[in-house]
Amino acid sequence: MKKRLLFALCFAIMVMSISAKQEQPGVMLKELPVKDYLHTANHTRNAPEFVFTVEPTVISVNYYDYMIGSYSGIPLHRKLNGDGYFMTYHGKAASSETQARRVYYAAIDALGNVTDQGYITQTAKTEGYPALAIDPIDGKPLYAWHANSDDDPDLEVEFTSDSYFAGMIGYFNQISIAIDNPWLIIDPNPAGEGVGDQDDNVFIWPQLAVGPSPVDGMRRAYIAARNSSNHLEWTDGVVPSENILLAYADFNTEMIEYGWELEWNHVSIPTQDAWHYADHGIFRRPNNSLHADDLGNVYLVGHHNAYELDADGESQVLIEPNANIFICSNYGEGDWTHISADSRVFFENPIVDPDENEPYFEHDGEPLPDGHLYWGISNSGHYNTVMSNDGKMLFPATMCVNIIEGFYYPAFHFPKVFAIDPNTGEIDIRDIYPRKDPNDHVNQVYTPWDVEEPFGEPEHIWHPDAQQWYFDMELAWPFPHYDTDLHDGSMFFHCNHMKLSQPNEDGLMVAVWQDSYRAKRFNVDGVTDFSDFQNTAEIWISVSSNSGYSWSDPIRLNNIETPEFNNITPMWAYPADQVITVGDGATGERVGKIGIMFYDDLTWGSNAITPPAHDHNDGGNVMFMELQISFGTPVEDGTAPAAVNMLNQNYPNPFNPETTISFNMPSGADSKLDVYNIRGQKVKTLLDGHAQYGLNTVVWNGDDDNGNKVSSGIYFYHLTNEFGSQTRKMMLMK
Repeated sequence: MKKRLLFALCFAIMVMSISAKQEQPGVMLKELPVKDYLHTANHTRNAPEFVFTVEPTVISVNYYDYMIGSYSGIPLHRKLNGDGYFMTYHGKAASSETQARRVYYAAIDALGNVTDQGYITQTAKTEGYPALAIDPIDGKPLYAWHANSDDDPDLEVEFTSDSYFAGMIGYFNQISIAIDNPWLIIDPNPAGEGVGDQDDNVFIWPQLAVGPSPVDGMRRAYIAARNSSNHLEWTDGVVPSENILLAYADFNTEMIEYGWELEWNHVSIPTQDAWHYADHGIFRRPNNSLHADDLGNVYLVGHHNAYELDADGESQVLIEPNANIFICSNYGEGDWTHISADSRVFFENPIVDPDENEPYFEHDGEPLPDGHLYWGISNSGHYNTVMSNDGKMLFPATMCVNIIEGFYYPAFHFPKVFAIDPNTGEIDIRDIYPRKDPNDHVNQVYTPWDVEEPFGEPEHIWHPDAQQWYFDMELAWPFPHYDTDLHDGSMFFHCNHMKLSQPNEDGLMVAVWQDSYRAKRFNVDGVTDFSDFQNTAEIWISVSSNSGYSWSDPIRLNNIETPEFNNITPMWAYPADQVITVGDGATGERVGKIGIMFYDDLTWGSNAITPPAHDHNDGGNVMFMELQISFGTPVEDGTAPAAVNMLNQNYPNPFNPETTISFNMPSGADSKLDVYNIRGQKVKTLLDGHAQYGLNTVVWNGDDDNGNKVSSGIYFYHLTNEFGSQTRKMMLMK
């Protein structure tokens, strides 16, 4: 094992022969305009109360400005002991085209200080899309990414682990190849209905999860990688259909600490292989996210887009169940079960002009008849999946107004959470924001032209100056850029990005995405009221206190309304894997904190995607922040709320001559913070009075109540208040 440090580059940069592999758009729905809306509703928002426990902090400079973490995973995880976070991302240290994109790690303590960071590997070659998982037994971080490991031109999936021995970070084991591409995959289609077996499949863009193993004393690591090779000819050429190859390997603590190489096994999913090779007039493209539970079940969860050929040989939408769970109940070995549900919600064409009985949605100048319009998953390929505390599989995606002819109306994109029961296949579609009225039992999801009683009847408003009827609608734009023309018209495909945190033991979780609606209103629609937002996206954070069943209005972070975001253009936001419960506030509201990794883009829009949004690669910064948020009042369960994770680990530790002790308060209250020696004798009282809501910090300079310097050794600091009491250990080393 050898510690990888972040070196300044001191040798000539090698010319890289492997390009940065990006997903390809393939078959896409065609955009349709909507009738003018002359006004947009200004609804009252009631976002949760929050404070920054760690203000936006620069982790590193990065000249690769696209999707800095994983496409479908969470690259920021809490340390198992609760004392901070592990992080991974990819980036370039310089703007030169010959500069390799590398994979990095970082460790952050409970105060938001970067305690360790650097390259994961020692070889300067193009690497990308790193995945991160934490061993639930001993807290050691595991990493996977793709890079070229051999002499052929294909990328491989590489893997390593941090030995994390005695809490020391950055001591990585030997890099191993988890998936050695190219790969032979057998075509399971009947004769004449597939393209046949192919041996040039290249599986990259890894996701990583850890679960139990059937082998005593072991855990099992899973890597799901997507096929970047294309084999199916469609109407406009060869199209992508990213079937999954799953690699798995068993390990224990000793194997990680002593750097044993893991033995990887591989399986593919026959149903997805059949989709990839299909040559029978139906094309399916899956989007999958990996999850492993505590019982040996492995899940691939998401949705697929499906198309068929009409009588004229043209591509059209195939209406079929399109929300999927693929389950292996035997630790990734053996058979896979496919459970599917229909995520579409059909609706009637609303009447916008009651005088003329004029429908709102048209195509080719004609109103669309009933049975043609539906809410469907659109422009959603970069999401993760989590399991709710009641066993349902959740994934976030945007729904948009679609028509069965293969067109959609991009003005109507809204973020949702899809919950699928893996036992029954039932699906529940949950609004994040905006949300339908709780008394609306007519519309299945938020319907912007029907938000008031009586439901089922659109709200028409007469505009006297324009002499016409219109809808008063609250709309959104849940994407990190407003310009649909970017990247040859593929902005929606490349830039969609939504992530969920795993519900914690109290049911607390967050949904994080980006919205550029206000920038769009100025730059596209010319509404001067939004001129302040013309050059920024916003991070939106919605919270749930009931394991994703219902959601709050979003917290909105931007460089106009959020002082801590001054001169920051936020992109590619990833929440940590789980909310940390702080406790309950004075009025009974549950309080938690969540870390977030994101990118500060110096020039808005990606230079890394071909074609670029702009020609000047001035890069940006990888950022970290942490928010403490009120999640609302929990459902009564007859038990007293536990005050957990108030007290953070001191920093530095060991220390000399002074250290900072911090703690997070769910509400302002009188508190006492004392220091004790190893014999239980009180050494000094650091605080005896009111502590404010949110983050509080106290410095101890190693003296007692009389001002005398204490000797080297182990000390304990103890916090007491109405929310409970906690103790942590620290070491003074002179």
